[in-house]
Amino acid sequence: MSETMTDKPGIVITGGSGRMGQMLTSAVLASDACQLVGVLEREGHDWIGRDVGQTMGGAPVGVTVTDDAVAAFAKAQAVIDFTAPAATVGFAELAAQARAVHVIGTTGLTEGDIAKLDAAAHHAVIVRAGNMSLGVNLLVQLTKKVAAALDEDFDIEVIEAHHHHKVDAPSGTALMLGEAAAEGRGVSLKDVSDSGRDGITGARKRGDIGFSAIRGGDIVGEHDVLFAAAGERIKLTHIATDRAIFARGALKAALWGQSQKPGAYDMFDVLGLGKE
Repeated sequence: MSETMTDKPGIVITGGSGRMGQMLTSAVLASDACQLVGVLEREGHDWIGRDVGQTMGGAPVGVTVTDDAVAAFAKAQAVIDFTAPAATVGFAELAAQARAVHVIGTTGLTEGDIAKLDAAAHHAVIVRAGNMSLGVNLLVQLTKKVAAALDEDFDIEVIEAHHHHKVDAPSGTALMLGEAAAEGRGVSLKDVSDSGRDGITGARKRGDIGFSAIRGGDIVGEHDVLFAAAGERIKLTHIATDRAIFARGALKAALWGQSQKPGAYDMFDVLGLGKE
């Protein structure tokens, strides 16, 4: 990786025109610890060839939006990527070739996608998480601990709400919480997941971990983990009101990754929370 004249890590943002892309771009521009060296958009997008500051409604910042990932990544020490699974897998290979830290907030990844990301992580640092916020990662730990303490007399339901533009369900964060609950109980989530209720489904199966998804308006992100038994309920909740928390977490991960060896990491590693 080439050093910049200021010795600040150079960051490339993918999907620059999206909500998170713009938030990430703003976070990098506001940071004293790094510099923006590239913003990517898909071929044919009307932002291509324009200064990203102006496209976002502000003053020029000296960075032109491009569709050339190879050229952009060649200048980068880190890539922050909240796009779509197919794009993310392609970016992972290019980031690995450039030996750039690849921070991935993309959700909806399949097991096959993740296997490809893990292969790329042999050559570069990859930090992947369904949610980059400190609060959510603490919630994941709490969910695991509560699930381990309660038996199957307590039904577990993960309830999530997001804006009406979100295309995948359950959310990546909801799946993180479901995995934590399953791990706490010593089971595999794929064996106990229940996310397809519609019509006459019959009674709830003992031990299942259910998922409910709400889509509406401009909800940034709300997640509840409900433990419900006869006569009592326990609810763990996280509410995000500003996408900036995800941008700050992603930027923290990009900077943290500069001193790490190639491998696959998550926000527990970045935040030093541990996994127990």
